[in-house]
Amino acid sequence: MSVDFRQRKPGEYIKILRRRKWLIILPVIAITTAVAWVVYRLPNIYESTTLIVVKPSNLPTGMVPQLSEDSITRQLTAINQVVTSRSSLEPLVEKYELYKVERLRGLPMETAIARTRDDINVDVNRSRNDITHGFNISFRYREPKVAQAVTVELAGKYINFQTNEALNTSKAAQTFFDNQVSQAREALNAVDKQRESFMAGNVGKLPSEVQSLLNQLTGLREEQKTLISEVGRLQDRRAAQQNNVSLLKETASKNIETIAENITDPKTTLAYSQLVTRKAALQGELTALKQQYKDIHPDVIAKQQEVDQVSDEMQKMIDEWKEKIREKEKKLRDQPQVQVRVAESELKMVEGEIKRQQQLLADNEKAIAGIVERLNQVPGVEVALGAIERDYQTKKAAYDQLVQQQQRITLGAEATSQHQGEGIEVIDPANLPAQPVAPKRLMLSTLGLAFGFGLGLLLVVAVEGPRLLTIQNSEDARHYTGLPVLLAVPELLTPQEARSLPRRRKLLLVAGMVATVVSIPMLALALRLSNIFEVLMQASGRS
Repeated sequence: MSVDFRQRKPGEYIKILRRRKWLIILPVIAITTAVAWVVYRLPNIYESTTLIVVKPSNLPTGMVPQLSEDSITRQLTAINQVVTSRSSLEPLVEKYELYKVERLRGLPMETAIARTRDDINVDVNRSRNDITHGFNISFRYREPKVAQAVTVELAGKYINFQTNEALNTSKAAQTFFDNQVSQAREALNAVDKQRESFMAGNVGKLPSEVQSLLNQLTGLREEQKTLISEVGRLQDRRAAQQNNVSLLKETASKNIETIAENITDPKTTLAYSQLVTRKAALQGELTALKQQYKDIHPDVIAKQQEVDQVSDEMQKMIDEWKEKIREKEKKLRDQPQVQVRVAESELKMVEGEIKRQQQLLADNEKAIAGIVERLNQVPGVEVALGAIERDYQTKKAAYDQLVQQQQRITLGAEATSQHQGEGIEVIDPANLPAQPVAPKRLMLSTLGLAFGFGLGLLLVVAVEGPRLLTIQNSEDARHYTGLPVLLAVPELLTPQEARSLPRRRKLLLVAGMVATVVSIPMLALALRLSNIFEVLMQASGRS
């Protein structure tokens, strides 16, 4: 059967504390004394503070890049990392002989640099409403002048690094954008040359020339109609002139024949009639002779010769007449026919004009075909030129944007080099501290007192804790047994025990006091070696 733990009354706990008061008093004395001894032997720590702010640009807003609060914070964080680096702090430690005593005792340089870094604090200034981006740089050291000098140098490092970093960043950005602008310009020039070459190779087929081509086509169509009409008119004129020439030639031929026919026919002449009569008489005689004689008879042959002679004379007269006709015709034909020649000349002129007009018409149709072909090529040229133009406009927009950024970067670099842009400047110079900020001895001593009191309570709990779980009085007996207490017998001591008990208590008290006195320097030494108060001192100084 389990029984619950008996809850003690406050009065019972007070009695326990009274009975074990030395377990509390002696640790309080030892720890408080050791802490006070160590704390009051700590050197005074002075803190020098300077205020730096981000100075706005003297140029109008928008002309130079403006830093945002996040950018400023990141920039100061980067500056803080560089300023608090070993390469930056080691010269400070050596120049101002920081922690010289400790280093003479064997403190490594790394530790001295670490302590210096811990004593540097950079914090946003929130105490002044007129400052938007203000930062306090403070340094703590045991000598006020050294603290001031180091703070001044730290502020200078911040400003110099920020200025150099801004210049380097501006130059790097300027170089980068110069290269980008140069590359963009080369790409833009390449596209521009491509566009010019394409336009030069497609002159007459460009979209901008469509209206001109249409106007030319319209003019050529009208000219074609005029030429066709003119060729038709000339062909009609040629046909009429050909008819006229044929008519003139026919008329001239008839005139020649009529004139030739007017020459006297020899058959109508008297001489020809006489010859006909003579021939008829000779033929009659010849016929009579043939009836009498044979053909080989000399009279027949003589008569036949006379007939033939008369026939020859008659034929000769006819031949002479025909020859005269031919001579007359030839003479008439050899005479110039002015009207026919004029008509033929005009006909040749018309045919020449027809050929010229037909050549003009062929040239016109060729020109129309060329313009139609160029118009048919315009859509393809327009698509290709549109692609080149889009590429050009894209590169032109990118180039313009880069030029604007380049101008801003260049202006920002000039502003930075002439200290006209945003930068860091000191508003409140580093002060020479008159009062120490650490250690806060009263607070540290109070912590020692509280720790000693807590340790005493732990000792009381350690000693009295097990006794609380046993039966110590009639209340415990009644609680744990569940039976009523009829009689309580006090503790009975023999005379020897009654004498030795106070003596033993005094000896224990003396031993405790001796242990307390001995433990004080040991505790003090342990506290000094642990450097716990340096940490607490820094914490109390920052608060």
